Amino acid sequence: MEIPPFLFDQPKEVSARIILSEDYEGIITRDYGFIIAIVDVIDVGPGIIIPGNANTFHEVEFSILSFKPMISEVVEGEVVEIVDFGSFIRLGPLDGLVHVSQICDDYISYEQVGNRFIGKETGKILEVNDTVRAKIIAVSLGTGRSGKLGLTMRQKFLGKPEWIEADIEEEYADKNKSKESDEEGSKD
Repeated sequence: MEIPPFLFDQPKEVSARIILSEDYEGIITRDYGFIIAIVDVIDVGPGIIIPGNANTFHEVEFSILSFKPMISEVVEGEVVEIVDFGSFIRLGPLDGLVHVSQICDDYISYEQVGNRFIGKETGKILEVNDTVRAKIIAVSLGTGRSGKLGLTMRQKFLGKPEWIEADIEEEYADKNKSKESDEEGSKD
């Protein structure tokens, strides 16, 4: 890491945190995912001076807080934008896209006037500011500050909390029915 002369009056650890924050926070790497913050500057080695360069060069050991999305990971977020082809979900430092075909297991129509999606048979409604649970189905981490996440909410136990509650109730109802039919079959 390079420390420029205007930071020489600061302790090395303070200068290192300033430079590391500027260089790393908010970038995406293949190894670490989205770097959210520099957590701690553990060690700043002695400086090396290179003739013709005003900066000092230091080896630095530091820790980071990062978010590395993984395929099949279940995440929760907030709907921040709805467009005709899908909805964007804020997942902390990144936004993911739920394509219109992945919102739910129903025919979905986009209602431009209300800026929302409505399920034809289920009546499920998805709007901006809704909290949802989704599953990551595609991860494309570029370099720098670009990355794309593809999400789905089609499977059971995904989507808005009320959709999940309905799935749980349906699951228990199905299990109770099969349990009752098993008990009746054993009585005969």
